[in-house]
Amino acid sequence: MSRPSPSRLRIWLPPLLIVAALIGLWELAARLDVLASALNIEPFLVPAPSDIAQSLWRDHALLADNGWVTLKEVLAGFALSIAAGTGFAVLLHLSPTLRRAVYPLLVASQTVPIVVVAPILVVWLGFGIGPKLAIIALICFFPITVNTLDGLGSVDPDLVKMMRSLDAGRWQTFRRVEAPTALPYFFSGAKIAVAVAVIGAVFGEWAGSSAGLGHLIQEASAQLQTARTFAAVVVLSTLAIVLFALLAALERRVAWWGPTRGRI
Repeated sequence: MSRPSPSRLRIWLPPLLIVAALIGLWELAARLDVLASALNIEPFLVPAPSDIAQSLWRDHALLADNGWVTLKEVLAGFALSIAAGTGFAVLLHLSPTLRRAVYPLLVASQTVPIVVVAPILVVWLGFGIGPKLAIIALICFFPITVNTLDGLGSVDPDLVKMMRSLDAGRWQTFRRVEAPTALPYFFSGAKIAVAVAVIGAVFGEWAGSSAGLGHLIQEASAQLQTARTFAAVVVLSTLAIVLFALLAALERRVAWWGPTRGRI
């Protein structure tokens, strides 16, 4: 079994030490009721990290069942956003007139709080998986579209002229020059999108759901089971981190020429 390289240790050791120090301070403050006193609330409402760890172990089956529901929603909604976002970005890139007309509206759409849209989608689409997918796709759509569009627009004009001099058609120029240039930008947007996709899933489950980590958080909070609430948040964060890491690994594999080469 190979040992971690010194470079990887230098990358991961500082954040791990910071996290360990913060968890230690949190444990100490919770055990001494410092946090409860500062917030002027009952001590049982401020669980220590050890309490959260116990809940993760004790409620692992409940957390796993609800986590699987949320994961399926995130993956399906994220897939929809990739299809819609990349397709829309290509369309705007190919039509400057459409881009000038639609791009300001695309930016303006982000000023509408998703917490306002979520209940409306539940009313329109019912309490099934439909509104959850729509909310996740709406949250993920913007970063994927904007980053992909920026990538398509960042192509070196000299490369385009060279392709034209070689009598390449519009599709050949797009496939051989524009798409490869835009791919690292797409991954940048996709990594942002997948990190916030779990937030969209929680909003959708809060608006109306009988399962999922968002529903579990809502239920545990109403019952003042704060350790279980934090445990569900830990699972949510873990899902986002794992999905982000998988996308980063895929990026290094298929878009190794991009500007993110060599990063974490």
